[in-house]
Amino acid sequence: MGVAARIVLYAPNDYIAKWACSRAFLRIAQLEETMSDYRSDSELMWLCREGHLAPVRVSNDLFFVLRKALELSQRSNGAFDITVGPFVSLWRRARKTKQMPTENELNEAKKLVGWQKVQLDDSNQTVKLAVAGMKLDLGGIAKGYAADCALKVIKKFGISRALIELGGDIVLGDPPPDRKGWRIGILDEKGKPKKVLELANCAVSTSGSTEQFIEIDGRRYAHIIDPKTGLGLTKLVLVTVIAKDGITADSLATALCVLGEKEGRKLAETYGSIAFFQEKSLD
Repeated sequence: MGVAARIVLYAPNDYIAKWACSRAFLRIAQLEETMSDYRSDSELMWLCREGHLAPVRVSNDLFFVLRKALELSQRSNGAFDITVGPFVSLWRRARKTKQMPTENELNEAKKLVGWQKVQLDDSNQTVKLAVAGMKLDLGGIAKGYAADCALKVIKKFGISRALIELGGDIVLGDPPPDRKGWRIGILDEKGKPKKVLELANCAVSTSGSTEQFIEIDGRRYAHIIDPKTGLGLTKLVLVTVIAKDGITADSLATALCVLGEKEGRKLAETYGSIAFFQEKSLD
């Protein structure tokens, strides 16, 4: 998934700790094989190749994540959209070449984008893609889900005091011994703790344009894509979301970066989540 995975836990002994961690890391690896858009042999990429021909039956994990993603797409009015893969491919190339995608390239990619083009059949657990050439990108939701799943594995070993971190996505179990919670820093745009919270049994995700971006012709474009324009965000934004689970926190953080603070706070409230915004126009 392009990030380091870290597990911190409190276990009765070293043997149980190592065994629990090994199984949790294995679960994360399985989900990467399922949902990576970097691996040509992943289940997700197989769906992208075959899904326009006929409905494709997919695994429980992939179907669950797709369902959650489309729910957020609808509730965010398209600010979160897993079909932005064609746009993402253009911007990955732009980061290497330092050249803007052409207007024609963006228009062609736009024909393949739109969350309504993903059709789910709950009764048969199948997925149908409306047009050929679509490319789904779960980069804004899969890491949070993987952290959720890793914590569930650890809890099966009788361990409740644990922290799972995948990049900017953290899922928390019970707090460390003799503590009210895990100390989690809310970072500012320079990567320094702006405030420190003690949290437990929730998830924290941070997304923004402060680290991954490119500059072309004096203008800064973030790696986060606005699905409506196909362009990387040009504002300086950093959003941290505290939610009930990782899949919610991860996807909301991405959606809120696109929506902006006013509409973003409204959406976060509908999920019972808390959002911290740092936003500044660069124009």
